[in-house]
Amino acid sequence: MIDINRAKNAFDEYVKNYNPENGKIRLKISHIKRVASISKDIATELGLSKEDIQLAELIGLLHDIGRFEQVRIYNTFVDKNSINHGQLGAKILFEDGLIRNFVEDNQYDEIIRKAIVNHNRAKIEDGLDERELMHCKIIRDSDKTDIYYVLSVEDTKNCYETGDMTKEKITPEIYKEFIEEHSIDYKKMQSSADILVGHFAYAFDYNYNYGLKILENKGYIDKLYNEFSFNDKVTQDMCDNIYKETKQYIAMKLQEN
Repeated sequence: MIDINRAKNAFDEYVKNYNPENGKIRLKISHIKRVASISKDIATELGLSKEDIQLAELIGLLHDIGRFEQVRIYNTFVDKNSINHGQLGAKILFEDGLIRNFVEDNQYDEIIRKAIVNHNRAKIEDGLDERELMHCKIIRDSDKTDIYYVLSVEDTKNCYETGDMTKEKITPEIYKEFIEEHSIDYKKMQSSADILVGHFAYAFDYNYNYGLKILENKGYIDKLYNEFSFNDKVTQDMCDNIYKETKQYIAMKLQEN
């Protein structure tokens, strides 16, 4: 079985290895703890067993474990410019053996590993069984939901690798993918404005209405749009349309259900 309190204590011990004064480290610690809580809430709303609720919370606690080494080595959250943090997290946990610090029972290892390596992919890999797929969906939804919160309160430079978005431009290929309602592949992003488009596009990749309701109730899409403006008129027009399309999509999905 899963001892979630033991896992939380193990997480607190692990992050002592990193500087809490570093804005990126501080951001990621608080993000992870909120994602674990959101994952628990989604699993509860889905009516899952106590075991799967605890497993969802544990996956939330572990999903970004690779971020700390990513920041230490590369000082960035941009996977394209450094390393795939999901794959790095799986390596740290399962190749380096850190997982046993969090849970003694190895029966959950494969579900945890698959959830972690899939949480930041453009789409979930094929061939998963029903339980694996469900936990991948839960962590992806909870992660995105808290990212929207982070974007609404955090320093722009910590989130976008720039302190001045006004001079940035949206790449036409990225805009095209958004209009086609695709999740944006981070490997194709060429600017900080492209990262912003990717954040709007998260809305297309929700699996459960729980997170979409939070986006609507908290006004996260409005906050994201109102935070930035662009000197380039073409980019500003793209951003205006992206905002409208995102709002319409969320409203449609909530009305459907």
